[in-house]
Amino acid sequence: MNILDIYSKYHLPEHLQMHMLRVAACAYLIIDHWNGEPLDKTSIIRVSLLHDMGNMVKIPEDFSKDEEFLKMRKKYFEKYGTDDHAINLEIGKQEGLTEKEMELLDGKRSRKNEQTFQSNSYERKICAYCDQRVAPYGVDSLKQRLEDAKQRCKNRPLSAWSNEENAKRLMEFGFGIEKQIMQYCSLVPEDINDYSVKGYIEQLRNYEI
Repeated sequence: MNILDIYSKYHLPEHLQMHMLRVAACAYLIIDHWNGEPLDKTSIIRVSLLHDMGNMVKIPEDFSKDEEFLKMRKKYFEKYGTDDHAINLEIGKQEGLTEKEMELLDGKRSRKNEQTFQSNSYERKICAYCDQRVAPYGVDSLKQRLEDAKQRCKNRPLSAWSNEENAKRLMEFGFGIEKQIMQYCSLVPEDINDYSVKGYIEQLRNYEI
């Protein structure tokens, strides 16, 4: 199924669709400039395009007055509960992600930056890194994105980012992942931006999952 048809099936708002398209586009850009070990490009792109399907439950009820959106949001809560990551995994499975891709989806979270840094999987590193480069409305620097995560989560006791010392470690490993990727890529971090990924986004609108 075409990725836009999948997004439509779940009534995802435009900004959430664009976030996942941008993450996948960043990954595509890196893959096209990769000179390291062979990568499973298909898995990276598929995981990137589906990685935040559960974020519907994080969108405030007053975000939209659209009746279909509100119905779908209610369905999400009734069918899946309130754990956005558990929903990501459930929908990923429903939409046909392989066992390997499910492991990537689960492992790429920023709270697992230390494990990702230590991992031998560059597919995992790229999925994690690209998600941490994309803000809600565009591509940003890693430093800005991680600082935003720290500020956004500092008052959430259950978040891995709420503890100052832990947040510092997650940021350090995030920068370490960036260095690991860039040593095998003919890009510098600044080359990954809204302009450079624009063409990839257009290609990905026709991607078949």
